[in-house]
Amino acid sequence: MSEVFEGYERQYCELSTNLSRKCSSASLLPDGDQKKEKYSEIQSGLDDADALIRKMDLEARSLQPNVKAMLLAKLREYKSDLNKLKREFKRVSSSEAHEELLESGKADPNVVSGEQRERLAMSVERINQSGERIRESRRVMLETEELGISIVEDLNQQRETLLNSRNKLHGVDDAISKSKKVLSSMSRRMTRNKWIVGSIIVALVIAIIFILFYKLAHH
Repeated sequence: MSEVFEGYERQYCELSTNLSRKCSSASLLPDGDQKKEKYSEIQSGLDDADALIRKMDLEARSLQPNVKAMLLAKLREYKSDLNKLKREFKRVSSSEAHEELLESGKADPNVVSGEQRERLAMSVERINQSGERIRESRRVMLETEELGISIVEDLNQQRETLLNSRNKLHGVDDAISKSKKVLSSMSRRMTRNKWIVGSIIVALVIAIIFILFYKLAHH
């Protein structure tokens, strides 16, 4: 198991529990600045949770295949959990916006028509602009994430290649060591054989000399 992944995992679990609690408590707050501030905290927390999910994904993809498969399966559960939190936050915040619109429309139906339509048109325009920015940011984020994943996978393949090369080098070192032992053994045998042959030659020379002296002595 990766210690880096476990660190991100702990942070995410704590953040997820916190966000769930904040969503529940925010719906009970009275309308006003305090509620808006709580919603802003929740949105910031959701962004942090998204970042942690991406970090866990990148870390998991950089590991060995058997560990990677296990962590990616666990990561799918965290992504599902985060999507539930996002849906819950959207439901709570949308319901409040709807209530505010209804409250503003209770004043006077005749007076509301002009000002309300203008405010509504501005709100729709702001929402559309925000949506475009979010979509663009998401597109850039996805491209960056894909690039990061591709780089991590390339690095992982390069690491596998280096590990294989190192194993092959270990095999070559072993073969060289064995060859050195064989050559040393052959060298020792050759040296021993030289001494044996030399001894035989000396013995033969002595024997020949002895025979010659013996023949001369008898003549």
